[in-house]
Amino acid sequence: MFRTALRNVLAHKARLAMTVLAVMLGVAFVSGTLVFTNTLSNALQNSSAKGFDQVDVAVTAEHQESEGNRIGRTHELTEALLDRSAAVPGAASATGVVNGFTAIADKDGKLVGGGFQSRGGNYWGTEDARYPLVEGHAPKGADEVVVDSGTAERAGYEVGDTVRLSVDGPVLQPTLVGVFTTDDGNVAAGGSLALFDTATAQKLFGKPGTYDEIDVKAAAGTSQERLKAALDQALPGDAVETTTGARLAEDQAETISSSMSGLKQGLLVFAGISLFVGTFIIANTFTMLVAQRTKELALLRAVGASRRQVTRSVLIEAFVVGAVAAVAGLVAGIGIGVGLRALMGTLGATVPDGPLVVSPGTVVTALVVGVVITMLAAWLPGRRAAKIPPVAAMSSVHAQATAKSLVLRNTLGALFSAAGVAVVLAATSMQGSDGQAPMGLGAVLLIIGVFILTPLLSRPLIAAAAPVLRVFGVSGKLARQNSVRNPRRTAATASALMIGLTLITGMTVMAGSLQKSIDKMASAALRADYVVSMANGNQLSPDVDEKLRGLDDVTATSPLRNAASRIGGETEYLTGVDGSSIGELTELPVTDGAFEVGGARVVVDGDTAESHGWHAGSRFTAHFEDGEARRLTVAGVYEGNEMIRGIMLDNRTLTPHLDDPVDMQVMVKTAGGASDSAKDALEKALGSNPAIKVQDRQDLSEEIAQMFTLILNMVYGLLAMAVIVAVLGVVNTLAMSVFERSQEIGMLRAIGLDRKGIKRMVRLESLVISLFGGVLGIGLGVFFGWAAGELLASRMATYELVLPWARLGVFLLLAATVGVLAALWPARRAARLNMLTAIKSE
Repeated sequence: MFRTALRNVLAHKARLAMTVLAVMLGVAFVSGTLVFTNTLSNALQNSSAKGFDQVDVAVTAEHQESEGNRIGRTHELTEALLDRSAAVPGAASATGVVNGFTAIADKDGKLVGGGFQSRGGNYWGTEDARYPLVEGHAPKGADEVVVDSGTAERAGYEVGDTVRLSVDGPVLQPTLVGVFTTDDGNVAAGGSLALFDTATAQKLFGKPGTYDEIDVKAAAGTSQERLKAALDQALPGDAVETTTGARLAEDQAETISSSMSGLKQGLLVFAGISLFVGTFIIANTFTMLVAQRTKELALLRAVGASRRQVTRSVLIEAFVVGAVAAVAGLVAGIGIGVGLRALMGTLGATVPDGPLVVSPGTVVTALVVGVVITMLAAWLPGRRAAKIPPVAAMSSVHAQATAKSLVLRNTLGALFSAAGVAVVLAATSMQGSDGQAPMGLGAVLLIIGVFILTPLLSRPLIAAAAPVLRVFGVSGKLARQNSVRNPRRTAATASALMIGLTLITGMTVMAGSLQKSIDKMASAALRADYVVSMANGNQLSPDVDEKLRGLDDVTATSPLRNAASRIGGETEYLTGVDGSSIGELTELPVTDGAFEVGGARVVVDGDTAESHGWHAGSRFTAHFEDGEARRLTVAGVYEGNEMIRGIMLDNRTLTPHLDDPVDMQVMVKTAGGASDSAKDALEKALGSNPAIKVQDRQDLSEEIAQMFTLILNMVYGLLAMAVIVAVLGVVNTLAMSVFERSQEIGMLRAIGLDRKGIKRMVRLESLVISLFGGVLGIGLGVFFGWAAGELLASRMATYELVLPWARLGVFLLLAATVGVLAALWPARRAARLNMLTAIKSE
């Protein structure tokens, strides 16, 4: 039986090639994901470890816990602590580290790098081992700066140029005196790094005479642990904390590994989808192969082979196919890993250099996935063929499914579908994350149920296309009959495409609905024309509000000032606003009381009010960060959203309790409304500062939606693999169907149907099957998009279902295109069959 199985594999090389390709693509995606994430993680970890080469022990300030109702503060690392650190036994040197946000503009005035990755710091002395200079010299004085080589290249700066930058304040224009290289993780991720001399950095970052960290280098022969012990003994333990460079590198590696695990899991989900789709194709292929060899298997049974031996022979074939596909998929996956890494560089994401990592786990996973998936997909067809009595197989009595089997299949499919719909509907009534797991379970049950029911659904849905197919005459009629002749084969082919389109459609519906709800949120919550904020999310200086308030075209402004407080023994954040203008700048529905902010009167969002049991007229005591307390009254309760929520009180009440008043953002209303000229005027009033963003409501909406758009585009790209696998499935089914119907095609040619008619018949059959899968996929996708939206609506009051009809039409057109392209080779093959040879075939 083993020799028979191998002979069958070699005899059916052409028919099994498409199956090998389908398995190979799925395995390639899995192994490519593992190679890419392992390589990227290894490169980042190695780069991070290099960043700690100059740090044997890091000294940081110990955070002081809050006492009573007073908000906690942090100790400071002074020059005296730096000198004491450098003088401990075993220390070779000590470096004071200062860092903070620094926005660098390119020569066109645009921010270089992402806001959160735009950093600044100090260059220690004339030669800083952390930042080797490749050009120029170390910065000296407030008018000199050095930047990393990547930023200099992107911004087009050379030594001697004037650099426009901002450090939480007015625009500065120092001279670029040097360019350096670095292993800093932010720079590796595409950020920017600007360095000043230490005194200048301390002044710019508001830390005169103090440091954020002290890095101590061990003398020769002194271990990191020994140096740490010496520092612990010499420095005040209640004021500082010491950590070895090795521990810092390990913590950084764990952080990188953790962040990469999320990316790896996300990519593996889509790899699993491709394998899931590929499983249908593999099962379909083996079902057809076994069906074509039923008489051969029956003959084996007649000469003494047992059922187990027949099933085993099919599984041996599957093992060989899976092993070949797994090896090819692993090789292709390594190529995908290399390609993904190169693609990240093309998209502007800087990836540290490092070797390609192909771990033993990746190799084992690829081989196991390829072999196991193929054997599981082939087991059911092999078992089914082995159960057919030899006499029945010889006379083809087995060819049609019995009524009992169809009733059992349809009943099972109906039960799965009903259970799936019920669970999904139940999940929509749950709150937030509570409904995610039930909804996922319901979606799986419904997809399985629809897949089982697809043969039953194929007849009425394909019959609906009959009027259109009649236009193509005999070819159209034959195509419709061929599509429903073997419902199970049609179902398996259409289901592969259905799953891909279900996911694409569901994500598109959700993304469109989220965009609509975000737009609605921005327009419903804000009356202000503009919101001014820092590019990195840091606080604004109160000077910004003063400058904007003084412009002729500005009619109202309100800074939003955030401060921690203690209420009822818990930390609550207060939002300070301009009580006289906040009502003119926002439009928040009030559910209880009135929207009045001033003196001791505050307004609270509904969730906060509910958690404390407050209502209009309720009074509570707030303890501010300076330790003072004040009795406040709830004037009204409003409906909060993702943009505005919390406890609002007047800045005149809050500010006296703050040591360093700063603003999160400033809302601005202009006389003529939002316009390009008004925006330019606001930006110029702020010195065309690259660190400050001036956004209208549309800009805010697009910024929030940008993340969803990026995720959606990634989903489209990843699901393209599943669609490609589905295309191969259609090609595979049609090619094998043509082989199966060789005699029939020969007879059609003999009675007058020309080659063009044969081609048209096969193409129309492919088109009908693909559209059938497309309609099912789009229908399920819309349902899942609606259900997921209902779950989101419980947490987003402005959520509104939006059906993107244009994109749904494109998806249906995509399904039709898949059908047309998939039929090109099978149609050509069918048309070139020799009619006499075909008629004589069995």
